[in-house]
Amino acid sequence: MKKIHILLIIIMTFMIVIVGCSDDSTNSDGNITEEKESVVLNLEGGDWGYPSPYTHYSRGPGAYKMRLIFDSLLERGEEGLIPWLAEDWNITNDGKTYTFNIRENVKWQDGQDMTAEDVKFSFEYYAKHPPVFDELNISKNNFIEKINVIDRHTISIDVDNPSATLLERFGSARILPKHIWNNVDDPKKFNSPKAVIGCGPYILTDYKKEQGAYRFKAFKDYWGPKQRADVIQFVPVSDNILAFEKGDIDITRVTPDILNKYKEDNKYKIIKNPGFWGYRLMFNMDNNPQFKDKVLRQAIAYAIDKGEMIEKVARGAGKPASAGYIPIDHRWYNKKVRKYDFNLDKSKKLLDGKKYSFTLLTGNRNQEVRIGELMKLSLEKVGIDLKVKSVDMKSRDAAVKNGDYEMVLIGHGGWGNDADMLREKYVSEENSIKTTFTGGIPGYGNDMINNLAKKQLSELDLDKRKEIVYNLQEVIAEEIPQIPLYNTTGYDVYRPSKYDGWRHVFDHHTVTHNKISYLEME
Repeated sequence: MKKIHILLIIIMTFMIVIVGCSDDSTNSDGNITEEKESVVLNLEGGDWGYPSPYTHYSRGPGAYKMRLIFDSLLERGEEGLIPWLAEDWNITNDGKTYTFNIRENVKWQDGQDMTAEDVKFSFEYYAKHPPVFDELNISKNNFIEKINVIDRHTISIDVDNPSATLLERFGSARILPKHIWNNVDDPKKFNSPKAVIGCGPYILTDYKKEQGAYRFKAFKDYWGPKQRADVIQFVPVSDNILAFEKGDIDITRVTPDILNKYKEDNKYKIIKNPGFWGYRLMFNMDNNPQFKDKVLRQAIAYAIDKGEMIEKVARGAGKPASAGYIPIDHRWYNKKVRKYDFNLDKSKKLLDGKKYSFTLLTGNRNQEVRIGELMKLSLEKVGIDLKVKSVDMKSRDAAVKNGDYEMVLIGHGGWGNDADMLREKYVSEENSIKTTFTGGIPGYGNDMINNLAKKQLSELDLDKRKEIVYNLQEVIAEEIPQIPLYNTTGYDVYRPSKYDGWRHVFDHHTVTHNKISYLEME
């Protein structure tokens, strides 16, 4: 019995040693190695809808959560578009046939294989059922003539006319699993767990609409770059700075007035963001034909003090927007466009003693209300009475989409997108289609803008297209059919000891939105 008792003590001691080393693993040489500690990122939450291509809310934070789950043929990198589900591609000289070679061994998150058939199905399904972010929609008629599945991992797409934007459009569309969506007749009502099965790097494991909380976990069979973050959580936050200070979230946006606090502490790192988010003032010329008068629009532009808005609302974290819409930080910005610096005398001269009264619709966030108030005060000085009406963001966005406004203040991202955004926002309604709440100017049309916008779209030579886009910006700035106000910049602060993978992509302003921020990119 004594020997048995001693043997049990030895066994228990050995078990304790093993448990104590449970965080380690043994390599092929028999040496003990430390296992990587799980990285759980906590980010500022908020409800942006269920993250399928059909049920997220129609603003960036909803789309970028969805894109953690759903991959596309190409992805946005730091310098431009990069291969993703498509390893490579070819475009014929006439710009009418695109061939994509699809990666092998890509798995859906339910274990089935992803093939070229899924790509074909996705593009055809989107033609019948446009998603919230409809990258493939370029006109009232579907430009895809035929999709050919050449083999299990090769697909070709024939189009009716060449277009400078098609590679990015084809590359950006999210790929759906055919075996799940094939029998879904109403995708906007499809909100089961199957609706968020993609082949992307993260799986949705929890969503609480009321709290605006999401939890994404790394997909262990992901085909692509290894996930740097094992779990990404979006958590409820009432005060983002306080939450960051307490460690409840791992990165936050700060304004220049409090930046020095973090600059002087080496446990923080700071990221400066480009101005690809901005505010603009839109006119509804259907509801009020007075806005069809270019002189009135120019007078309003001169009477708005953008510098004051940047100082008092953005706390210095902004840049005056270009009257040609494409922002200063954009690779195709034309610095020669007409400028409307704050000048009350010029405004009064253009108005020539005429008095006006308008209603401005804004969201109810403090920044938008403040912008509306500043605009009201400056316009009063030139004889324009402005009544400011504030509603919640979703109601304001719905009003814009439905045309239920006279003047409206709208703020959104996407200002770093391809220059074809000028066509989407300025071409008269009969020549374009509204795809989001940010598209179109009700009641406005200009033949020169329409012609230039159409010309740049079909020009495949990069230098020639850029020249057309520069010209288009100059015409838009002279016409000023809407008034871009300012683009926000600002800074993000984070603790590199917790996570140091944040990356900007070439056309976006927020590092937390970018898929490559969470992956081990070369």
